[in-house]
Amino acid sequence: MTEENKNLAELAKEYDASQIQVLEGLEAVRMRPGMYIGSTSKEGLHHLVWEIVDNSIDEALAGFATHIEVFIEKDNSITVVDDGRGIPVDIQEKTGRPAVETVFTVLHAGGKFGGGGYKVSGGLHGVGSSVVNALSRQLDVSVYRDGKIHYQEYRRGHVVDDLKVIGDTDRHGTTVHFTPDGEIFTETTVFDFDKLAKRIQELAFLNRGLRISITDKREGIEQEQHYHYEGGISSYVEFINENKDVIFDKPIYTDGEMDGISVEVAMQYTTGYHETVMSFANNIHTHEGGTHEQGFRTALTRVINDYARQNKLLKEKDDNLTGDDVREGLTAVISVKHPNPQFEGQTKTKLGNSEVVKITNRLFSDAFGRFLLENPQIAKKIVEKGILASKARIAAKRAREVTRKKSGLEISNLPGKLADCSSNDATMNELFIVEGDSAGGSAKSGRDREHQAILPIRGKILNVEKASMDKILANEEIRSLFTAMGTGFGADFDVTKARYHKLVIMTDADVDGAHIRTLLLTLIYRFMRPVLEAGYVYIAQPPIYGVKVGSEIKEYIQPGANQEAELQAAIERYSNGRSKPSVQRYKGLGEMDDHQLWATTMDPENRLMARVSVDDAAEADKIFDMLMGDKVEPRREFIEENAKYVQNLDI
Repeated sequence: MTEENKNLAELAKEYDASQIQVLEGLEAVRMRPGMYIGSTSKEGLHHLVWEIVDNSIDEALAGFATHIEVFIEKDNSITVVDDGRGIPVDIQEKTGRPAVETVFTVLHAGGKFGGGGYKVSGGLHGVGSSVVNALSRQLDVSVYRDGKIHYQEYRRGHVVDDLKVIGDTDRHGTTVHFTPDGEIFTETTVFDFDKLAKRIQELAFLNRGLRISITDKREGIEQEQHYHYEGGISSYVEFINENKDVIFDKPIYTDGEMDGISVEVAMQYTTGYHETVMSFANNIHTHEGGTHEQGFRTALTRVINDYARQNKLLKEKDDNLTGDDVREGLTAVISVKHPNPQFEGQTKTKLGNSEVVKITNRLFSDAFGRFLLENPQIAKKIVEKGILASKARIAAKRAREVTRKKSGLEISNLPGKLADCSSNDATMNELFIVEGDSAGGSAKSGRDREHQAILPIRGKILNVEKASMDKILANEEIRSLFTAMGTGFGADFDVTKARYHKLVIMTDADVDGAHIRTLLLTLIYRFMRPVLEAGYVYIAQPPIYGVKVGSEIKEYIQPGANQEAELQAAIERYSNGRSKPSVQRYKGLGEMDDHQLWATTMDPENRLMARVSVDDAAEADKIFDMLMGDKVEPRREFIEENAKYVQNLDI
């Protein structure tokens, strides 16, 4: 028996019951926090707040709470106050401990399971409060109920003392205060006010009439925001369309309930070409859509086509309008409240309940059909917009067929300018979009040919925010990009077919470069959003200065807030007596030779790249519309307000 086999035999004997660990109570959460809150990064930290806020929202959904306050305390702890019923304080029979203690110390304990406590709820796992408690250094809860204030404190999930009555009160509700544990959240324990405020605003939109506020008490950055929308999701649609030209003033709002499932839809058409459809299930943003969105889309297309046929707006010989036609320029928010939602998809953001299709379809069809009959002028405008879109679609289809024959949106025929890589492994491959042929030349010769492909684009691409589909498809630069990516276009778009998992925008560090970058980002956001959501889009960060001693470059300085200070420090480092190093400013990538470009911008070992992500789709939509759309006024206001923050201005 060899030594190794002997060791294995001994180890096998040792594997007995004593090695099977049982994690008690909340230890499991502390061992594997990512299972419960997704990650221990910034995202996971903010998730703690939502777990507590969701409990207060559930009280509001049940009709008891009307006002929720969130405070970021001076020491970066969080307090959430609501005026609901207050968590029960009587003894829970199974544990023999007060109910409030059970909620905070036992996983899967809550009022969401039996059906009696809550009809509908956002937090469904029953793990929310106990998970926050497990991952907090300190947590305390005050329950205002039946004229008494009940108080209990916990440290890292363990009870410090029994539940006590600490005073009398005439109010009702729950106050939870917690400090996240730095041992768990090693990346950061600092809360981001804007991130919290955006979601709080979204919750105020989704829960009509609910008052919800956030206050930052941290020194030097004190601020507060109060949100209260009587219009609910109609106000949300108005907020998204703030800078857009709308076809009719007031959003169409419908709500209804069937089989215990309530459905709300608010929608409005704009004069633009893009659709923004956002859907929510129990206040959770379902980014990937699902059965409620499916029901809405089917109903919308059918009702508009039926109305157009009945009123002779569509001739007999005309084809029906497609889903894409009737949704051109549409902004819609769909919110469903379901007693037992089922989520699917990778990120759990897709509603999977099959009965919701039928219910959403029926409730929305009835209400929307009635609206069109009662408002013939608006109905005519909606149908005419759909007919225009259908004409543009047919023209675009013809253009596409022609272009397919000419240069191909087919993959077999990659664009001539593309210098492709030799690997077929999309997860490793990178596509660099470079500005102009000169930079393209250096990038082609300096790249790693196995995994890096180069696509030079000439001049400014089309601003897609203001262009119709046939114009976009006729643009050669745009076609080349879609062809190279291999994802297809429009309705045929499929992110899984992407030939590169890194799409890197590499433009010059000047005004023109920034403009081209903005135009490309607009195109990606509007027509390739799944690529953006998958985290495939990056912006290269070429250096802005090179510090030379003689003809050799000793150090590169990256662009950033303190680039000038870093440059001065580098000059001092390489100064030798009276002789100072020379400084080269790189205005364009074409100024670098292939070795320099590889070493500074393309080499995975040394390069700096910023990943582009979209946290807030509604906000992004507004910004693209304002900066790149037709209306000049909002853009002028934005420039006037923000001109004072400009640091590097090329004149």
